Amino acid sequence: MTRTVVFAYHEVGCRGLSVLLDQGIEVALVVTHPDDPMESRWYGSVRELARREHLPCIEPEREALPGLEADLSALEPDFLFSFYYRHLLPGPLVRTGRQGALNLHGSLLPRYRGRAPVNWAILRGERETGASLHFMTERADAGALVDQMAVPILMTDQALEVSRKVAFAAELVLARSLGPLVAGQVIPRPLPLLREEYYGRRRPEDGRIDWRRPALEIHNLIRAVAPPFPGAFTDCGSVRLWIDRARPDPVPARHPRPTLYREGSAIFADCGDGGRIEVLEYRWHPPDADSPPDLQKPVALGSPREENPHSRG
Repeated sequence: MTRTVVFAYHEVGCRGLSVLLDQGIEVALVVTHPDDPMESRWYGSVRELARREHLPCIEPEREALPGLEADLSALEPDFLFSFYYRHLLPGPLVRTGRQGALNLHGSLLPRYRGRAPVNWAILRGERETGASLHFMTERADAGALVDQMAVPILMTDQALEVSRKVAFAAELVLARSLGPLVAGQVIPRPLPLLREEYYGRRRPEDGRIDWRRPALEIHNLIRAVAPPFPGAFTDCGSVRLWIDRARPDPVPARHPRPTLYREGSAIFADCGDGGRIEVLEYRWHPPDADSPPDLQKPVALGSPREENPHSRG
């Protein structure tokens, strides 16, 4: 029987682990992260799945990972898998898989290597992304490709919807690749190393809207970070406005500068390129603010459009 050690977290972690068990792969050890009760968790718990399946499971700190080499070597795994595990594995751990170590990544490699690939793809206006299974090296997302599957990104898709599509694609890619991997029939394809395709971690503060930017770019930011991710926001005096869903509007901006206003029952925001978005879902913080802006009166959001260098021809 093929034996594995699995580093896993998130929805892809649960799906990947389930595929291994479904195909009769022995899982000698699961390495995961503690579930954070403060996190908006839409995904399954690898720890709970391992407990249900009676699998040995540990949750080491990042600093403890190098010390696992001897324990993993003693387990003699044929393969080591990483399914959305949040830390880069040290080279000695990667080499404990006798037939290789493989990772599931949430993009169409070599595009969007690194952190938050789904969020970055939406932010950049991509119309498709996907999941890739590749061999691991000591450099993140750099090993040879085994297989990948594309999924569409619709203009109305938010990050959660795309993340679910990518998780499903990851499950299918792993399921159809396991047999050839175990049989030694895979011919991996080397991927070019493109420095500009590495993306970094996103922070909650990165959700601040710059109203000088084009309407489509602001729309992409809103959907790239929409809940359960940290969200897109703007400050209106002492009150913070969170915009959870929006869409570009075909009607041009009404004001000479970025402005939030109401037309009938609809709310719009004029953007830096002379376009506007319709605000479909929003919330004020604090929610019990004594005096949130009265959207019957236009609320200025930023500098005049003529000061925006991105709007100049």
